[in-house]
Amino acid sequence: MLELKDIQAAAARLVGQVLDTPFVESRTISQLTGCQVFLKFENLQYTASFKERGACNKLAQLGANERARGVIAMSAGNHAQGVAYHAQRLGIRAVIVMPRFTPGVKVERTRGFGAEVVLHGDTLDESRTHARELAAREGLVFVHPYDDEDIVAGQGTVALEMLREQPDLDTLVVAIGGGGLIAGMATAAKAIRPGIEIIGVQTERFPAMVNAIKGTHLPQGTSTIAEGIAVGTPGVITEAIVRQKVDDLLLVDEGDIEQAIVMLLEIEKTLVEGAGAAGLAALIKHPQRFAGKRVGLVLCGGNIDPMLLASIIERGMVRAGRLARIQVNARDVPGNLARITATVADAGANIDEVHHQRAFTLLAAQNVAIELVLQTRGREHIAQVIERLQQAGFETALL
Repeated sequence: MLELKDIQAAAARLVGQVLDTPFVESRTISQLTGCQVFLKFENLQYTASFKERGACNKLAQLGANERARGVIAMSAGNHAQGVAYHAQRLGIRAVIVMPRFTPGVKVERTRGFGAEVVLHGDTLDESRTHARELAAREGLVFVHPYDDEDIVAGQGTVALEMLREQPDLDTLVVAIGGGGLIAGMATAAKAIRPGIEIIGVQTERFPAMVNAIKGTHLPQGTSTIAEGIAVGTPGVITEAIVRQKVDDLLLVDEGDIEQAIVMLLEIEKTLVEGAGAAGLAALIKHPQRFAGKRVGLVLCGGNIDPMLLASIIERGMVRAGRLARIQVNARDVPGNLARITATVADAGANIDEVHHQRAFTLLAAQNVAIELVLQTRGREHIAQVIERLQQAGFETALL
């Protein structure tokens, strides 16, 4: 099984090839979560993910014959970019098989690193099968995203850097897909600081490692905003390490992850993808589990589709009460809409959208239901706006 010396050797290979990313305390997030939180900014890597570490460690050890043959990988994004970038840097041909649903931004970025991208299959398993077939047919070296000791050792270098900066951490919280990152980090951390607690986090929609370790049979979904950890089957190597060295596994839902993404964007001014926010999502959902502890979180990736991000931000504003939808019932006569908008303005809110509903309403004829989407300062402000409209004689309700 993988040992600390393997991870230390990987760290030596990675010097000057990947960033030793910042690992700093977030005082505001610490106050909000009730524990002392330190953030490891792996989203600042050149390809915006920790996956570079494992890919670089693997490719750096290939022999001359293997380099001449080229490499192939299967990935929905971050592993693809890590392999493509370091293969290009080392002068190695890279073929990347990606599922057809992969966001266009990740496909183009991978191509931008000089890789040959093959879109095949609707799932990662279908892509993996096709990649194996291509590897056999063309003599390419298969670079697995997580079930490979060289990959796991490279990912484990994250923990070396975290414990060098903060040697007295109580807990590491790490997102789990196939398990490469947590397996490497747990191996390093437990060897350096045996009493440290390692907590893994999966989404409720993809609980493969939880099922494998805890013997549960939780159903698996078809999609998640944390697509970077949407893995149906954990690795054989990684599962064995997780079973031995990881102390607990937690599940988070989509809303927790969305909230964590917005929180990191607002407070830390840093952009993470769904998988990168999973650790903070666990602190939000299970605050009592971490109360008073010194916790290290890995912001493991920052590759997120801009349209998805826009939707998450908007939904976050709704959740925080800074976007609200209200219905105002009024007589359908000239001047009433002007009175309503003036009342909203006087209350200090801004109108985003206005929609009149005349036909699809149970109101009496000559009445209209007016839906307003408002920008507000929060839930108390929403209540104030509604109260002002009611005082002006308009029946108003929050939708």
